[in-house]
Amino acid sequence: MPKADINFEKELWDAANELRGAVSENNYKNYILPLVFLKHLSERHDVVKEELQAQLNDPKSDRYTIDTDEINYVLEDADEYRAKNAFVIPEKASWQYLKDNAEQDNIKVLVDDAFDMLQGLLTEYNPQLQNLLPRIFVKSELSAKQTAGIINLLSHPKFSEKENPESDILGRIYEYYIGKFAMAEGSGAGQFFTPGSIVRLLVEMLEPYEGRIFDPACGSGGMFVQSLKFINEHGGSKSNISIYGQERTAQTLRLCLMNLMLRNLSFDIKLGNSLLDDKFPDLKADYVIANPPFNVSGWHPEDLPENDPRLFGPRETFTTDGNANYMWMQTFWHHLSDTGTAGIVMANGAMTSNSSGEKAVRQHMVDNGMIDAIVRLPDKLFLTTGIPACLFILSKNRDGKDGTHRQRMDEILFIDASKMGTMASRKLRVFTDTDIARIADTYHAWRTSPEADVEALETSGGQSQPYTDQDGFCRSATLQEVQAQDYKLTPGIYVGTEAEEDDGIPFEEKMETLKATLTQQFEKGEELKRQILANFEKL
Repeated sequence: MPKADINFEKELWDAANELRGAVSENNYKNYILPLVFLKHLSERHDVVKEELQAQLNDPKSDRYTIDTDEINYVLEDADEYRAKNAFVIPEKASWQYLKDNAEQDNIKVLVDDAFDMLQGLLTEYNPQLQNLLPRIFVKSELSAKQTAGIINLLSHPKFSEKENPESDILGRIYEYYIGKFAMAEGSGAGQFFTPGSIVRLLVEMLEPYEGRIFDPACGSGGMFVQSLKFINEHGGSKSNISIYGQERTAQTLRLCLMNLMLRNLSFDIKLGNSLLDDKFPDLKADYVIANPPFNVSGWHPEDLPENDPRLFGPRETFTTDGNANYMWMQTFWHHLSDTGTAGIVMANGAMTSNSSGEKAVRQHMVDNGMIDAIVRLPDKLFLTTGIPACLFILSKNRDGKDGTHRQRMDEILFIDASKMGTMASRKLRVFTDTDIARIADTYHAWRTSPEADVEALETSGGQSQPYTDQDGFCRSATLQEVQAQDYKLTPGIYVGTEAEEDDGIPFEEKMETLKATLTQQFEKGEELKRQILANFEKL
């Protein structure tokens, strides 16, 4: 069932505005999101308690009783709540209590005390959730009035799961704030926020129905959340996936843990720098889905051990201090299971870089049949960086032995999606559902075995289409062709140029030209009007 859409952007931005002057923009999320998290935990407790009360009071229910002690025991039984992904929330940690006391002078103390109580519950449930809700309001520059303003704004019925049961309210609040704050934080935030349409495209291409999903640069957990949405939309079960992640920033890690905790996923998320301190050295994942920070320089590869198992060869040959992109690639490959597939957002420069330590890795990957597909992305997909990006799909199931996918060790699929997407605003482009389906379906058709493809055609009523090269969009190139192009992976080299359906001038440029022409014509018109009036004066 499609989720109802709630328009609460104004209320969310108003809540952020309460923080202006007292908190820097890049810290807004650290105050708003813990409160939203507390509100949701509190509301889940209320929902479960009401359900239990209804069962205990219903003579037709197996749980019906008039025994007061029994009723009180059940209503306070932590296991009853945990079974429904909720906690028994102390009264002074409830949202209602904070709302009732929002106008008190000590509201900042009350919020921090509520965080303390909830933190005790969370840590007892899962030690990984330690320090998820630190005391941050008392020591902040926020006034009691500003704190009350945030609480009152977040108390709006639009933010209630009870009022809007069909909406993933918390998910949408997280996505909105992460997106807004990514814009506020500037270019550095590209390491923090991956646009939703790129995440959706990666997940649709990889199809993570079940198994271990790993993101060594997991940020706020967007890849995991989108994977869960994919599973839900395709009738799968979240009990069939395990989440593993690593994040180097403690504040961002907290957001990720909240995101996963609220969705009741099985997860193991660790704090640390994945490049130099791999916290999961033995993990072999079925899917690696990641958007690592682009073009990181000065990352100190000399600190890697000479025999680091991730490296394809000698450290001096396969790393460079000037750029960490291909160390990320080696990390992803190392963590794939024997049939695993990785989808990675990467800077366009990685497709052609000739610098020492980068080209050596790319050449090794091509020669050894590691690269399954390359997708060139359009510009303006990222809120926070102008760096052009692409997708690398790496796979260990290219030998055709899994019964579903064909043998394609000597091929790479190139997709040029640089002209796709729709401008959602003057600065931001997004992929539509149709765009995502076209790219993902092309990749699936290309890698699927002919036998499986026939079966897919039969089960889908003939909707599935076998793969064919399309000028200007996609082409399956041989490794020999790529080697002949000096290992360059830019899709445009291989797909050719499609026949232009128009003049090829971007819409924005056309609008600027039209605007300039129109302004010129208006000025000429004004001049003509003045001349005519002057001529009348002479009569």
